[in-house]
Amino acid sequence: MRPIHTLEGFPDLADGVSEDTLNQVIDSQKPNQCCALLYSMSIAGPPKPVMLSHDNVSVPPGAGRPGLPASRGGRRPPEEQEVLVSYLLLSYLTAQLFDVWVSISVAGALYFAQPDALRGSLIDTLREVKPTMFYSVPWVWDRLLDSPKTSQLASTPFRRRLDKWAMCLGLRTNKRPAPPPCFSLAKRLTFSQARRFLGLQRCRQYFNLGTGLSGATTEYFLSLNMPICELYGLSESTGVHTLSRQEGFRLLSCGKSLPSTRTKTQKEDGDGIGDIHIWGRNIFMGYLDDEEKTQEKIDLHGWLRTGDLGFLDDDEFLYVTGNERDLITLSSGEKINPNPIEERVKRYIPLVRYVVLVGQDAPYLCALLTLKCQINTDTGEPRNALTSEAVAFCRQLKSQSTRLSDIVCDRDPVVTEFVSQGIDAANAEVTSNSAKIVKWTILETDFSMAGGELGATAKLKRANVGKMYQPEIESFYSEKDEY
Repeated sequence: MRPIHTLEGFPDLADGVSEDTLNQVIDSQKPNQCCALLYSMSIAGPPKPVMLSHDNVSVPPGAGRPGLPASRGGRRPPEEQEVLVSYLLLSYLTAQLFDVWVSISVAGALYFAQPDALRGSLIDTLREVKPTMFYSVPWVWDRLLDSPKTSQLASTPFRRRLDKWAMCLGLRTNKRPAPPPCFSLAKRLTFSQARRFLGLQRCRQYFNLGTGLSGATTEYFLSLNMPICELYGLSESTGVHTLSRQEGFRLLSCGKSLPSTRTKTQKEDGDGIGDIHIWGRNIFMGYLDDEEKTQEKIDLHGWLRTGDLGFLDDDEFLYVTGNERDLITLSSGEKINPNPIEERVKRYIPLVRYVVLVGQDAPYLCALLTLKCQINTDTGEPRNALTSEAVAFCRQLKSQSTRLSDIVCDRDPVVTEFVSQGIDAANAEVTSNSAKIVKWTILETDFSMAGGELGATAKLKRANVGKMYQPEIESFYSEKDEY
């Protein structure tokens, strides 16, 4: 068993280590030597040990830092102390980037959340700590969104109208440079209260780690004057490669490449979407004891093949639209990127939490849907009860459903018809019949980490979903109908 060191006793470990010994260790380190060994978070195949050099790990905090200067207005900590909350696994490299490297580089104060943070206690920690910078993954942003929405739904009609006015103003203002004169009033009446409710009243920067943050969630926080800046990176690129900043914010973009790095796309399709390749000092040394896999990932010129799909706009802002392993190949041979279609469905059906397209080697696409359900804070498992937001939406539809079991299996024709209309509206936006959803079903549970559908950072495990819900998928194609 490894020894456990308390924070108070940690400095005592230096006792007995001479300055000469310490200097020898420092002098022996070289920029091109391996500094850290981490396992990639890939959901395809076994994890691979990623070797990062001392030079690799110096790039993100130094070049990106994600936009955090060491001082503000000439003042040093603690007057302008950066305060962060650590709640994701440190084996997740981008979380380690913020919790360790950025905290050190800006002399920040780091608070550790409770072990059940992702099961509901995170918001209590945020209210106590009041961080000055907050990062999260898409799943957590979606869950945080539930809290202010629930609070708004419980408020008076006048308060709801006031919040709606302020949020519409906030969204318009953040999409254009010049704020109107009444923006400060909206900030005082709505924005400040929403931030205080989430414990983010001192927060100056908000970051999303990982792809998959929905446009609806991004716009909701943007309407509260909380622009969520996207990061894009892999373990193989030391956690971050492109960074969106508040002064250069573009909706749904992952921002621009860090200094001294480059990004390009290859093999673009008719819509201009291609394979994303990246280059720079942040690119890893290789996989430990696996030269073959390393050469498959990095070409002779040092370009890293990410496996992600996307495009660069005219100003070099990166947009990630999916991953090549998620592509669905129909029996006709046509390849479909599910991510834009799934995002479109969620936009038309606010009740839906997850949409998973299926149809590999099949004649047409079908969809598995989950509805927004509450989470059991003790186990992390989804409850049968719908979220307050979902219940309120059902009331707008003149439905009395409050539980998932009230809706599934066509028990609620009102909600079923609304979902069907949403699917039809999403289908109306595509130009190819192959990209249309022919059949769909609402699953009897929401997805969760405890259930196995989501990974450690709440990323959707498509392969797991395909195996776990194989009977539902097979039922889509069991009937001998023609499309």
